[in-house]
Amino acid sequence: MAQLADYLAPDELQKISNLEVLARVVVEGFISGLHRSPHKGLSVEFAQHRQYVQGDEIRRLDWKVYAKTDRLYVREYEEETNLRCTLLLDLSGSMAYGGEKAVAKHQYALRLAAALSYLLLIKQRDSVGLVTFDTAIRRYIPPRSSTRHLRILLNELSAAEPGGETDLGRVLHDLVPRLHRRGLIVLLSDCLGDVKALTSALAHFRSAHHEVLVFHILDRDEVDFPFREWTRFESLEQADAFRMIDPAQFREAYLANLKRFQEELVAGCRKHRVDLVPMLTDQPYAEALAHYLTRRLSRRK
Repeated sequence: MAQLADYLAPDELQKISNLEVLARVVVEGFISGLHRSPHKGLSVEFAQHRQYVQGDEIRRLDWKVYAKTDRLYVREYEEETNLRCTLLLDLSGSMAYGGEKAVAKHQYALRLAAALSYLLLIKQRDSVGLVTFDTAIRRYIPPRSSTRHLRILLNELSAAEPGGETDLGRVLHDLVPRLHRRGLIVLLSDCLGDVKALTSALAHFRSAHHEVLVFHILDRDEVDFPFREWTRFESLEQADAFRMIDPAQFREAYLANLKRFQEELVAGCRKHRVDLVPMLTDQPYAEALAHYLTRRLSRRK
């Protein structure tokens, strides 16, 4: 059984515990705290039964339970918050890469997902869902706001292993119709692939009135290309595919392609008003997340 401590050390938890994730778009549901909603009225989700005490509203009595137990119980409900967040976790093979000085990208993404789930569910009582995918959607857990939902998310994260190829653009396009209510979409990925297809899919989410946030996770090796001697490069998405190369001959071209890729990604996200947050796995994720959320809050103010 997965535990929050499997992902968040006490000092890391402290760094993020007082931060708030603020939605910058109008989302559906009940007006609660700092978020805005286009609707009025109360939306609730059943939480539990408790024994009737004098003063409770009669209309909240559960007569079916009374018929079975001959005791009076009332139904308690949990307010559905206005913010519905869906975490999209990339589990393609490339996310398995990890240099000598950092955790693998997918482990970094898992910890970010756990931290965000804690912030939203426990600290803000918002709804959180999870989608894991590679070439297709592996698992879709719809957003829920109950505290026990955190255990479900953590168990799913603990079982998540990267592998296989991916087509980010197609998978995300296919996902849009399944998310019926507007909310916050958080993509955790290295975004490696066709940038135009990816930004087109992100634009699809935006056209459906979702707010979109992308945590772009890379290893320091992928950014600096520090290799100097002949090196065996193995594909993490295609079995038995590898190439021996002299890094000196490829470094300049690789860095030029990386720069072009990053510029296209930044331009595409800016065009479609998508928050793009570059993250390197040798940077403590709690510090990186705290820095981003603090900056996000200051922009809000």
